[in-house]
Amino acid sequence: MKYIAIIPARYASTRFPGKPLAMLGGKTVIQRVYEQARSTVGEAYVATDDDRIFMTVEGFGGRAIMTGGHHKSGTDRIEEAATKLGTTADVVINIQGDEPFIHKSQLQTLMQLFEDSSTQIATLGKPFVCIEAAMNPNSPKIVTDVNGFAMYFSRSVIPYIRGKEQQEWLSSFTFLKHIGLYAYRREILSQITRLPQSPLEKAESLEQLRWLQNGYKIKVGLTDMETVGIDTPEDLARAEQYLSERGK
Repeated sequence: MKYIAIIPARYASTRFPGKPLAMLGGKTVIQRVYEQARSTVGEAYVATDDDRIFMTVEGFGGRAIMTGGHHKSGTDRIEEAATKLGTTADVVINIQGDEPFIHKSQLQTLMQLFEDSSTQIATLGKPFVCIEAAMNPNSPKIVTDVNGFAMYFSRSVIPYIRGKEQQEWLSSFTFLKHIGLYAYRREILSQITRLPQSPLEKAESLEQLRWLQNGYKIKVGLTDMETVGIDTPEDLARAEQYLSERGK
């Protein structure tokens, strides 16, 4: 099985313009993401629509490819990049360009899911440690079937535990937080990027619901590792602190 990691990276961002080029512990955020991907997957590219990001990646010895500026999602950008590269990889891994602390074990878990021939798309889930975190609509939840395939993703807390106080829910059921890391079989990536937005996707603003609503199967691997995404300058400050504490 051959894998390729493609990291979509835009300069424009409402909350944090230029965040791929922000410095974190002496390296840009995008360099840290690239190095994590390259060391685990083997082949990795940054897909961007910005010359500054492109030149930065090539400057630290990485590989980058220019893509259009019209894409509405990272998935669409990855499809264009994979097509331009003419990749022969069986599986394309989507690693967000603002996840500098993605863990090797998470990528390995994701790749192992494709040992099951019925896996079309793969992602990760992490058990919530407190009900307050599960209540956060910015942390999508996953419900899976008995074979580990996603049944639904929601910003709401699912399932509802009847007959118990909310503080007891975590002791009654394993609520899964969705970790936004994806991998797709190459032919499936081409198919899902041609789908129109679905009603469920529009309702929850979750792209993966488009795939589920059109009948695609998403295998969910489990991880106990938390990621530290960077969406704002405040997140970058927390990431600096995390990096410093990890170094000690």
